[in-house]
Amino acid sequence: MDANFWLIQTFNGVSYGALLFLLASGLTLIFGVMRIVNLSHGAYFLLGGYVAISVMRASGSWLLALPIAALAIALLGLFVERVFLRPLGFDPLRQVLLTVGFAFLFQQAALDIWGGDNLIIQPPPALSASVVVGGLHLPVYRIFMVALACAIGLALWFAMERTRIGAIVRATVDDAEMARGIGIDTSKVSMFIFALGAFLAALGGVIGGAFLGIYPGLDFEVLPVAFAVVIIGGMGSLAGAAIGSMLVGLADNFGKALFPEIAYFSLYAPMVLILAMKPTGLLGRE
Repeated sequence: MDANFWLIQTFNGVSYGALLFLLASGLTLIFGVMRIVNLSHGAYFLLGGYVAISVMRASGSWLLALPIAALAIALLGLFVERVFLRPLGFDPLRQVLLTVGFAFLFQQAALDIWGGDNLIIQPPPALSASVVVGGLHLPVYRIFMVALACAIGLALWFAMERTRIGAIVRATVDDAEMARGIGIDTSKVSMFIFALGAFLAALGGVIGGAFLGIYPGLDFEVLPVAFAVVIIGGMGSLAGAAIGSMLVGLADNFGKALFPEIAYFSLYAPMVLILAMKPTGLLGRE
C-alpha cells in the first residue's frame, strides 16, 4: 500500500467524521441540557433527507432544499418536545420508550410516503466535480462537507461560549434547578436545544444523502454510530463530539478498508477501550 492509499483513506475518514459531527452534535446537546437519550434522533436525519428530496422534486433546487428540510424537521422536533416529551418530566424509562416509539413511527411514515427505494440526493454540479491536490483526486463534495462541519462547529462554539444565550444554556447544563432559581426559563432552553438538535440532524441527512443514499432503515444504521461518537467524546460536550466524530470516522473507514471482515470490531473496540480508561468519555465530566 502506497502513501496515496493512506492519504485517501484519511481524507475519506475525516469527511465521514464531518457528517457524523452534524448528527452527534445535536444528540450531545440534547443530552447535556435535557438529559434525554433521544433514540428518535436518527429518524430526524432520515426525514431531513426525504423532505429535501421532495423540495428538490418540486423546485429543482438543492440550495433551497437544504434550509427548508432542516427547518421543517426542527419544527417537528419542537412539536415532539412540547407536546409529548415535556409532559413526561424526567423519567428516563418513559423518555426512552417514547423516543424509540417515535423512531419506528417516523420510519413507517417515511416508508408509506416515499416508498422503500434507495433515493440519492444530487448536489449541484459545482459540488460534483473533483480537484487534484498533490496528485490525489479529491471530491469537492467531501471537501464541502468538512468545511460545513467546521463552520457549524465554530458557530456552535461561539454561540455557547461567547453569547448570552450560550451562558444561559451552560447554566442550565451545569445546574438546571439553580438556573430556574435565578430566573432562567429552562423550559424554553430545552425547547430551543431540542429544535436545534433536530435541525442539525436533518441538515446531516440532506448532506449525507448524496453518498449514503436515503432509505428506510438508514436511521437505525446511523444512530448507533452517533451514540458511539457521543460516548467516546463525552455526553454533553461539543468539543468531545468533534473529537469523537473524527476518531469514529477514521476508525470506520480504515476498518472497512483494511479489515472488512471485522469492520464493526474496529469501529467499536476504541469506544470500549476509552470507556475502560475514562468511563465519562474523553471530555465528559466526572
